[in-house]
Amino acid sequence: MTATDSLSVWLRVRREVDWRCAPALRRVPPGRDGFRSWCEGPVRRRDPIRAERLLAAHALAREDAARRTPLDFALLARWQREVLAASATPFRVSDAYAKAGRERYGLTPHTQANFDSSLRETTDPDIPLAARAYLDVAFFHPFTDGNARAALLTLVHVLAREDVVLPEVGPLQTTRYADDPAGAADLAVLIGVLNRRRC
Repeated sequence: MTATDSLSVWLRVRREVDWRCAPALRRVPPGRDGFRSWCEGPVRRRDPIRAERLLAAHALAREDAARRTPLDFALLARWQREVLAASATPFRVSDAYAKAGRERYGLTPHTQANFDSSLRETTDPDIPLAARAYLDVAFFHPFTDGNARAALLTLVHVLAREDVVLPEVGPLQTTRYADDPAGAADLAVLIGVLNRRRC
């Protein structure tokens, strides 16, 4: 029996979520960069090479945000080459699985174009974009490896375009499911809460 296509489920769910329930993000004076602290702390303790690769990709994502580089798969792939120390990071060529196979993300001839279309929506000023972009990367699952890291880098990039830097990202590191609209809305709220927290 083939598992339900969780990507199709997510594309339905993302239209149902009340994204506007999240608090508006505010620009705050430069302070602790939660992504950098996460890399320098728990990631480095577990794997120093992984930490260095993530920090290099983080620098690229922040530079691209400062240049207002449009968000698309090609941009994510550039960061992902740093993350994985790979010469190429193409879009996946088959269905992807996560959560010990409980979620399957289908692949059609339109999946990559749909992904780029979803990322282009991050220019809509009326939607809490960082949360939705994070979940788009998680559930489109564009790469064969490193999608959770790609999702977090995408979130950092979208926030940085608005001069927002979260003081911590640890609370974002939790399992999320494609069929959970309440969880998606809660992520948007959590980002707002972290935005107001000063470390």
